[in-house]
Amino acid sequence: MRGTVGRLVKKRERVSGLALFSLILVTALTATSVTFAQSTVIRPAPAFSGDELNAFPTTNWPTHGGNLANQRYSPLTQITRENIGDLKAVWRTHLDGSGAGPRYSGEAQPIVYDGVIYIPTGANDVFAISVTTGEILWKYQANLDESIDTVCCGWTSRGVGFGDGRVYVGQLDGKLVAISQTDGEVAWSVQAERWEEGYTITSAPLYYNGLVITGFAGAERATRGRVKAYDAVSGALVWTFYTIPAPGEFGNDTWPQDNEAWRYGGGAVWQTPAVDPALGLIYFSTANANPDLDGSYRAGDNLFTSSILALDVMSGEYRWHYQTVHHDLWDYDMSTPIVLFDLDMDGVSEQGRLRKGLGAAGKTGWVYILDRETGEPIIGIEELPVPQEPRQATAATQPHPIGDGFVPQSIDIAPEGFKIINGGRIFTPYWREPGVYRPGSSGGANWPPNSYDPVNQILYVCATDRYQATALVEQVNNENPMLGERRVGGPLRGQLHFPRFGIFSALDMTTNRLVWQQRWLRTCYSGSAVTASGLVFVGRNDGRFMALDAADGSHLWEFQTGAGLNAPPAIFEQDGVQYIVAYSAGNLFARSPRGDSVWLFSLGGTLDPVAAPPIDAVLISEDEGAEDVETDLSVRESDLDAGRLVFSQTCAFCHGADGTGGHEGPSLADADERAFISVVVRGGRNDMPSFENLLSPQEIADVAAYVAGMIGE
Repeated sequence: MRGTVGRLVKKRERVSGLALFSLILVTALTATSVTFAQSTVIRPAPAFSGDELNAFPTTNWPTHGGNLANQRYSPLTQITRENIGDLKAVWRTHLDGSGAGPRYSGEAQPIVYDGVIYIPTGANDVFAISVTTGEILWKYQANLDESIDTVCCGWTSRGVGFGDGRVYVGQLDGKLVAISQTDGEVAWSVQAERWEEGYTITSAPLYYNGLVITGFAGAERATRGRVKAYDAVSGALVWTFYTIPAPGEFGNDTWPQDNEAWRYGGGAVWQTPAVDPALGLIYFSTANANPDLDGSYRAGDNLFTSSILALDVMSGEYRWHYQTVHHDLWDYDMSTPIVLFDLDMDGVSEQGRLRKGLGAAGKTGWVYILDRETGEPIIGIEELPVPQEPRQATAATQPHPIGDGFVPQSIDIAPEGFKIINGGRIFTPYWREPGVYRPGSSGGANWPPNSYDPVNQILYVCATDRYQATALVEQVNNENPMLGERRVGGPLRGQLHFPRFGIFSALDMTTNRLVWQQRWLRTCYSGSAVTASGLVFVGRNDGRFMALDAADGSHLWEFQTGAGLNAPPAIFEQDGVQYIVAYSAGNLFARSPRGDSVWLFSLGGTLDPVAAPPIDAVLISEDEGAEDVETDLSVRESDLDAGRLVFSQTCAFCHGADGTGGHEGPSLADADERAFISVVVRGGRNDMPSFENLLSPQEIADVAAYVAGMIGE
């Protein structure tokens, strides 16, 4: 299919948003490629014991969360409040442009072992980098199928698993791949699930006791959530746990008994689980029920969606659950990694009552603090009545943790054009007319991991303050949905005009009360790590890497990395020197500038910060400013099939698969072609960034023609 569109006159060097990789994968070994230029001897890691992985990380950072408890805590004290001003970069390594295009997000936390850093990009390529020199020792290329169109929220990988001489990466094509730690060659590859059926892997797999354990994304589609464990040596499947129970299984009675809503019930698992080796339990939380915003077909609490779960780590058998949102209508999924801790409730560790606890921060804006042996609340959680909407089959009550919310949970002044009911409070229901409530689905704690100081018992939470208006504008296909079919129930209305801010908070886990809190101009969309010397390291959307005083949040240090730093750092020691490594690559949903850099920092570093990238979009509406973008009167042929691909990989995440509105952006159904080009080139409202340097002129022409000719019809 062909169309025409005005050609952009202004040309710059651009990163293509559709740089094609290899042909579609044929076999596990032929569909990948490895670049090998090793000058450092890589020694294979052992089959770690649980005690090794659960210890505080020092010379290595061997798990995604620093240890099995996901605490992201470093006991190292060489870098302090007093000398933080001397911290500089030792080296900067570019990752060959991998994951730098418009559809990618750089969210990976590095693994560090024996002088080598292992990190994946949003393209699922994996790099091994020398700590000493910054040299890329080997590169594994995933060569993902360019036609993948079931990824929810940008092409990403949040990290790799590591152990027994292999690096484990979960891919967006549903594959779980084991890579040789020494040379990057594929050891084994399994098609864990099919992306065509809505299942992708975005989280870092977990290595534990000879197993590789991973969850699967896909709750916005007709999927049934699951976690799987594989043999680390052979790749053989060991166990599967389904987060939506089938008929006859515990919890199925919380789904309708007169239909098969459970079969496509959602409940995806977005994050890397935590493990308690002493109890033999693994902990993770789950995403929203499906259909996402339409609860009319799925009456009941809908277990185990929007829940915290504990399983036997070696068998996958259910042990306990706690549901944080009953019959979720608000996309209040639990996507942040669970953090484990031992709480001294009396304040004197030698004599106090140590409780085996866990903390889970949710989109609701609360931290849920539970006993990890039983699943019972350590600090009270009250079941309180909430407003009802019978057509949505709303739950009569919802859990309200005692303590402080870390984001606002009501609206004091009505936004223009909307009516406020119930004070715009959390759990406000809706039907055909928009219900406005706070926090919205992009508020609260999203995927960015939290960090925990076990000495002071403080949890550091990265979150977003935003409210939204939601209306159920369409009935989804409930009778005969295809596996993997997108089922949301309509776009989230009103977000176009609503501001959003970052909130960074410190909460005392013995009381669930705020210790300190600060508001950021832009969203907090990066995880953190905390040190024994009282420093919290966290990235910012504008490219800054920052150190905060853990005691009061004071800004102590910052370093400009040149692209959005939207990934949590790793902290380790080598040859007596403390280092911090961070990935600066930008993020689709954070609207942050893209890049491909890994930075290493120490007190002996000599590299200065780089120039700040442009981040502020020119704010124009869809129907103004088009005349400000220079075009000539000639036309260029545009390829509508190519435009459809650009749209599915770059625009659909925010504007919906059919362009009628999504989780972040407005409907494009009435988009004017020239105005559309203007917004793509210059940026627009709702924090939409400019794509001028991310898409080529041909790609902009193609997608504009597709939107105007296909969606606009």
